[in-house]
Amino acid sequence: MVKSQSVSQQESLLLVIDIQSRLAPAIDRARDIVHAADRLLNVASELHVPCVFTEQYPQGLGTTVEQLATHVENATLFEKIHFSAYREADFVRFLEQQKRSQVVILGTEAHVCVLQTALDLLAAGFQVFVVEDAVGSRRGQDKSIALSRLTKAGAVIVSSEMVIFEWLERAGTDVFKHISKTYIR
Repeated sequence: MVKSQSVSQQESLLLVIDIQSRLAPAIDRARDIVHAADRLLNVASELHVPCVFTEQYPQGLGTTVEQLATHVENATLFEKIHFSAYREADFVRFLEQQKRSQVVILGTEAHVCVLQTALDLLAAGFQVFVVEDAVGSRRGQDKSIALSRLTKAGAVIVSSEMVIFEWLERAGTDVFKHISKTYIR
């Protein structure tokens, strides 16, 4: 049986990789990435999709950017030293406990931590969805190369709006009306 290529509200979790205060200013289109991340985090919270944050060496790169910091309070946060979050034992244990088969990834940098984490998740058997408008690198070319490589490796490249509509599944419900009115512009 072929795995569904749709993002499932019940099967996915949202992974925010290293959108940190000292790194973000150097990221191409950082403001757009933070905006898309904020929107996805708000919708995930309303739909009870688990959210996970990582911070790469926060002593040097700072903590999660201020605009997203309030979401960290209602999520799980892992500090990491490996570029791939999946190389951190506590993170792997957390994923196993969640019993979710899909990981929706956003964050920075696309060609380093996002790429390496996604490749390791794919190798571990997870379905991986990378949110194009919510990932970035210092150079746009590095992001493009990373997304191309991830596609070839089996990740599905999506937009933040695709994820929201796939989580919602259908129109006409009170939840759809609220999410649509509040977060879809």
